This record gives sequence, structure tokens and C-alpha cells, in this order.
Amino acid sequence: MNFKEDVDKGLSAPFKYLLSRYFYDARGDKLFQDIMHMPEYYLTDAEHEIFSEQGTDILEAVQHNGSGFDLVEFGAGDGLKTRVLIKRMVEAKADFRYLPIDISEDVLRALKFDLSKEFPDLEVIPEHAEYFNALQNISKRTARTKLVLFLGSSIGNFAEDRTVSFLNVLNDKLNTGDRVMIGFDLKKDPETILKAYNDEAGITASFNMNVLRRINRELGGNFDLEKFRHFPTYNPESGFARSYLVSADKQEVFIEALNKAFAFEKGECIHTEISRKYSISQVEKLLTDNGFSIQKHFIDKRGYYVDTLAKKEKS
Repeated sequence: MNFKEDVDKGLSAPFKYLLSRYFYDARGDKLFQDIMHMPEYYLTDAEHEIFSEQGTDILEAVQHNGSGFDLVEFGAGDGLKTRVLIKRMVEAKADFRYLPIDISEDVLRALKFDLSKEFPDLEVIPEHAEYFNALQNISKRTARTKLVLFLGSSIGNFAEDRTVSFLNVLNDKLNTGDRVMIGFDLKKDPETILKAYNDEAGITASFNMNVLRRINRELGGNFDLEKFRHFPTYNPESGFARSYLVSADKQEVFIEALNKAFAFEKGECIHTEISRKYSISQVEKLLTDNGFSIQKHFIDKRGYYVDTLAKKEKS
């Protein structure tokens, strides 16, 4: 991951873009936590409901004869939803360890501190690394069965080819019998979806704008944030929600670290984020085509969201 190179590549492209992973720094982490508490952002409540009301069923589906396992989470964040599931597992006296993985060391440090107070007997082993590097390290250290969580519809943030690549690599890094639980945002009323990315308080807009703040601070950019507008869209046919930062004027932005200027026409946009929505049949095809067998779908009462449990079959 190289911020400078990725910014140069994205802003030099015929259709400008910036990678959404660069939204995250101390400010971005806080903004994302705020987003998850927004009334419009139904995803958090839906997944919280699934873990609160179906946590016992999830444990029964992944644990056999009381055998121990590692609960590995990609992009753990503050563990808001996951700790609900962890609580159910602790109450059931399940034999498991929690291994949160995140690229933010600050988030992991805070998460371990909070969990040590709430669940003093739980072994928490944070992994500060990219997902697959961390998973490979974990596999080298232990032969315990793994349940890998990839929640919050994070898989929807990938372009289609990267989604397939991600699942292929994930399958390759797992052992036969390991399981994954992946959260997918389901297709629904387009207005409901669009509001989740266009909240009245403007938190999502500020989150997208944070990538420009980072460029200014870390790379010596001179983006004037007042001259860009956040613009989200949703296509109910394809299921793709996309976010853009649109230039309000014709302007030029200089970035010192690149010693380079970038011209923007009035109305020209920077693509910043993608979030795909799926049908259940699309979820099943995606996972089975990439080496997993479907174990069970856990769906919230409104049918907005699904956490799908799948297992790696023999290589």
C-alpha cells in the first residue's frame, strides 16, 4: 500500500478515482464509527439484530462437539457488532479465541482494551496487517479450525473482478473445513439504500472528503474542500451504489509530494467509493463459484441484510 503512488495513479487516470481505503486515519476512523450510528445506515442495526437474536444458532452451526476454534475478523474496527456475537459465545462457554485483523493499529489497541474489560477471560490476539498476510501468519501458528468474519458488507466495496480475486485468495489461505461468514447488503427499496450514503447530517460526505484532507496533510496538496461536492448514486438493476466528489469549478490542484498539478473541469468527478448490493441467489453463486459450500443464511427480520456462513471444501 503506497498512498502517494495510488493518489498519482488515480488522479492521472482518464476518469479520476481515489481508493476508499485512504478515507481512514484517526479522523476517518471516528467518522466511520459515526456513520455506523446514523439512523439512515441500516446495515449496522441489521447485523446487530442477526447477532443478537441468532447468535446461538450461529455458534451451533460452527462448533462441533465443543471443539475449539479461532474467531478471525477481517477489518474488525471497534468490534461494535462482533462483541454481540462474542458475548453469545462466551455465555455458551464456547472454546474460542478472538483474532481481530485491521490496518489501523489505534483501532486494534482500543478494541483489545475494551474487550479485556468486558470479557476478562477471553484471549484476544490482534493482528495489525493486511488481511491475507495476517491470515497466513495465523495459519502458521495454529492448526485450530477458523471462522473468518468479513462483516459490514465490506465485500460490496470491491469491484467485481477484485471480489472474485478476494474470494479465491481467501479460499486458498484456508484449510479444508474452515468457515467464513460474510455480510452482504441485499437489494431493496432504492430510496432506503441511497439515504444510507446521503445522510442529512453530511457525515458520509465528510468521510469521503477525508481522503482530500489526507492528501493535503500528508502529501502537501492544496485541495479546497469547499470546491467539491459529495454525490452518491444507486443503480437498482446492477446493485451498485457509487460515491463521487464533484468539482464545483474549473480548477487546478497541486500536490507537492508528486511535484505535479491536476486539472479539473467544472463538473468533473473523482470516483471514491463503491458498495454493491446482492440478491440471495447472487450471494450463493458468488461463493459456490469460488470454492465454498453454503452452510446457512442468517437474515434480519426486514430482509435487508444477510450474514452467510460457508465452508471451504477440499482443495
